[in-house]
Amino acid sequence: MAEIIWQPSKKHLTGSNIARFMKKNSITDEATLRKKCAENIEWFWREALLDLNLEWYQPFSKVVEGSLPFASWFTNGKINIVHNCIDRHANGESSQKTAFIWEGDCGAVKKVTYGELSNQVNHIAAALKKLGIQKGDAIGIYMPMIPEMVVAFFAILKVGAVVVPIFSGFGPEPTSIRLSDAKVKILFTADGGLRRGKKINVKEQADLALKQVPTIEHVIVAKRLFEDIPWKKGRDLWFDDLLKNNSQIPTEKLDSEATSLIIYTSGTTGKPKGCVHTHAGALVQITKEVAYYMDCKKEDVFFWVTDIGWMMGPWEIIGTTALGATFVLFEGAPDYPEPNRLWEMIEKHKVSILGISPTAIRLLKKSSEDYVKKHNLNSLRILGSTGEPWDPESYLWLFEKIGQKKCPIINISGGTEIVGCHLSPLPISPLKPCTLGGPGLGMDVDVFSEEGKSVRNEVGYLVCKKPAPSMTKGFLNDNQRYLDTYFSKWPNIWNHGDWAFVDKDGFWFLRGRADDVIKVSGHRTGPAEIESALMAHPAIAECAAIGVPHAIKGECVICFAVLKVNFTATDVLQKELKEKVTQKLGKTLVPENIIFVKSLPKTRSAKIVRGTIKKKYLGQNLGDLSSVENLDALNEIPTL
Repeated sequence: MAEIIWQPSKKHLTGSNIARFMKKNSITDEATLRKKCAENIEWFWREALLDLNLEWYQPFSKVVEGSLPFASWFTNGKINIVHNCIDRHANGESSQKTAFIWEGDCGAVKKVTYGELSNQVNHIAAALKKLGIQKGDAIGIYMPMIPEMVVAFFAILKVGAVVVPIFSGFGPEPTSIRLSDAKVKILFTADGGLRRGKKINVKEQADLALKQVPTIEHVIVAKRLFEDIPWKKGRDLWFDDLLKNNSQIPTEKLDSEATSLIIYTSGTTGKPKGCVHTHAGALVQITKEVAYYMDCKKEDVFFWVTDIGWMMGPWEIIGTTALGATFVLFEGAPDYPEPNRLWEMIEKHKVSILGISPTAIRLLKKSSEDYVKKHNLNSLRILGSTGEPWDPESYLWLFEKIGQKKCPIINISGGTEIVGCHLSPLPISPLKPCTLGGPGLGMDVDVFSEEGKSVRNEVGYLVCKKPAPSMTKGFLNDNQRYLDTYFSKWPNIWNHGDWAFVDKDGFWFLRGRADDVIKVSGHRTGPAEIESALMAHPAIAECAAIGVPHAIKGECVICFAVLKVNFTATDVLQKELKEKVTQKLGKTLVPENIIFVKSLPKTRSAKIVRGTIKKKYLGQNLGDLSSVENLDALNEIPTL
């Protein structure tokens, strides 16, 4: 059993945002807090909204009505994300505060204040009104991580339209599928972008995608590269030209349940799923998490390495600005042009809260520690992570080398479907390596056995037994698929599809996706356990474990491993790795074969696509590959 590696200090126990909430409500310990928040979700959300000082145009009369799978929240309330994130910071002293710091791929830096952001959002919002945009119209964002993207994001929400964020690395086909499904009327894009020093033809890709989007009326183009691009007269408009109008328009007062975001998440089969989020739901859930889990305050500089096409993009932007803090917007890659890029940015911008995926840390720790040691990282006080399960070695590297053993790792897990987290530690929580702490506040989360019984100290299904404000309002144009995805196993119980475990001390862990579970000779395990055993060997940079059919065992384990620099694939190494698994997990789970590859296929949010690897290895139909960022890595996976 893992030992506790971090204990909260007196400052965490008395000075954190969650400590303030507990004191107001006469709660003295974490266990009592989590229990009360799960048992009485209405009490929690009402008190949290007061504590977080979120503002309503019209107060709600009831917190929640109905139950899973469809509940409605904050009855009769009127609200807008933009009022809480922009408008209320746009005047007085707060107008001069930096809302975000942008750093480009090439190293250029631009700071934008709340006052400047408010003015630009007003001008673009007024332009959208003149173009005929109405409440509820869908508007796409297919842009690099540039300042204009943030302006577009809030301008869309200000007029009551719906943001449809698309990863700018997508090609024409996955982009057109999403834009067409959402019936997008306007698309924000850019003349191009930069990634690892290379130009990206964003506008050309957008034009190709829009050939299959009959609802499109206008394309608004931001200047990033200032180069000649294809232009469709009458349809295409320059972002800068729209900024020149000096119109000021009021922020729309919207129903709590008015749609704010449609964020797409890809399944392994079928078309992408459009998750439908509301103004109140997204705002209150995200603000709660950024405030209580990440402990973000007005004076913080918050940097999550992400993209607007992944839910963590909107999550970072909404959560930090709702609290009046500063966030970092980064166009580039964390290891370009050198492996110290991220550490250099932390020092330069005095980042206090850093969020990063386990995969990114595995990549960065391959390089010499000298890249870390040359930078002062003392500004950091909180580390965040999400995306996939950790291996202990990489988790401890982040904790020890980057956090210097003083920063808690707030390892969160949820999904696009709830634009937030089911699980998270708190800044007042002791930590074991790789833990996710416990259930999200105001959420009734549990671990179920196959029979639907609550279990501890054994692996089971991660479920949510009560509604939460940010749960998707079905899937766009496909509510039956929503019901089949989350509620087919147990009636009125949200089955998230994750494989979870609560140890004897009450610490929660994830073992991967339930559909990635491997069952060898009746012994069931998640890939994370096998991968962690392999990652303990100094030769392994990253790996993926899958289960494949076996005539005697039912399934056997096959692993795909990427070696660190200066290591070579040999029979001796293969034997050493198998022995590692034997030592940690026993002979039953020893891989039948370990296949060495140069890279593993991942999504844009850095998740290893184990299901797709398995299909390629077994020679099956690969399904929807639009979310796979490095398709060339699939070519390295052999087929049986």
